[in-house]
Amino acid sequence: MNTVSDLVQTSWLARFKNIRQRTAAICQNLTTEDYVVQPIADVSPAKWHLGHTTWFFETFLLVPYLKGYQVFHPDFSFVFNSYYETVGKRVLRTDRGNLTRPTVEEVYAYRTYVDTHLEELLLTITTSDFEQREEFTELLEIGFNHEEQHQELLVTDLKYILGHNPLFPAVKVIPDELYLYNEFNTSNQKVYIEEGVYEIGHRGNGFSFDNELGRHKVYLPSVSVSPKLITNAEFMEFMESGGYQNFNHWLAEGWDWVKQHQIQAPLYWHKIEGSWWNYTFEGLQPVNPDKAVCHVSFYEADAFARWKGQRLLTEFEWEIAAQQFVWGQRWEWTNSAYLAYPGFTKAEGAVGEYNGKFMINQMVLRGASAATPPQHSRITYRNFFQTDKRWQFTGIRLVQNF
Repeated sequence: MNTVSDLVQTSWLARFKNIRQRTAAICQNLTTEDYVVQPIADVSPAKWHLGHTTWFFETFLLVPYLKGYQVFHPDFSFVFNSYYETVGKRVLRTDRGNLTRPTVEEVYAYRTYVDTHLEELLLTITTSDFEQREEFTELLEIGFNHEEQHQELLVTDLKYILGHNPLFPAVKVIPDELYLYNEFNTSNQKVYIEEGVYEIGHRGNGFSFDNELGRHKVYLPSVSVSPKLITNAEFMEFMESGGYQNFNHWLAEGWDWVKQHQIQAPLYWHKIEGSWWNYTFEGLQPVNPDKAVCHVSFYEADAFARWKGQRLLTEFEWEIAAQQFVWGQRWEWTNSAYLAYPGFTKAEGAVGEYNGKFMINQMVLRGASAATPPQHSRITYRNFFQTDKRWQFTGIRLVQNF
């Protein structure tokens, strides 16, 4: 019998434990009530994230690869499946906040049950247990990265939940944008891209999502890229100049969004006695003018760029220019629609639903944010959201043509 090497097994097990423990650490200061709220459809309850990431490991690794495994509860696939049509029926996304059952205690019991069995699988698996070890390792790697994605969603969703509590409670969440990253980039050195043909996309043997694959060449014009993200002070100038009241700065759809929702400032900003405050995990705080503006939609980012007489980078410009500036404070809106790279192919089965089917009506964001788990960012990483979304840690970087 050929066993998987002790070194590989130890590495798998250590990484699995670290990722699962980090998810629990994000929730360590929550009360039971904090776990169950769903104020909008985009925001899932913390309890659901804990269950869904556990369901992913159970469904795609334990059920097919651990002999004799019995699922924890027959209803949990229906409860915690997100969008995988291949797997079966599921609770509507808008109904996740109605799930008073299973309880938080039961969800943690589910995590313990799955963790115990997956640790058993990782310690005992042999190359003769399955025909294609490559398939197993790819699924395991996706499982690790999938949970890290949900760690970031946990942070952003909890901020929305707590930030819409009228008491604006201070709740320490790990990680926290207030202390995880140094947001003050003092570099004024110009960043240039020379006109030419460049290669875009993931390369090498490291992990990437399928939407990063299909390395290809693109033509880029000569441009000058800002080495810094737009600050709160700069965005306030846009606001004070009547930026939210002047339709000339806005795309038609964005202007409709501003009027319909009466948008006057970035998400979490509140004007109190003539001064701007914003919600953070330390509670309501005065807006720091030197920090990079955060929680803005694509509409707002684009309108600000037009007001400045500049524009947002394309995702291809970003990937090339990012080799010359500090990134990772904010997800940066680009002016690129989320589309497949040349040669993109969808994987077989449920895993093929991971990215490809969302390649419509969304814009690409590049970089990472203070909420992104360590080691979960790449210069080729393609995040994507609809143009009105603001609850992620999104910011603005501008570019000018020569």
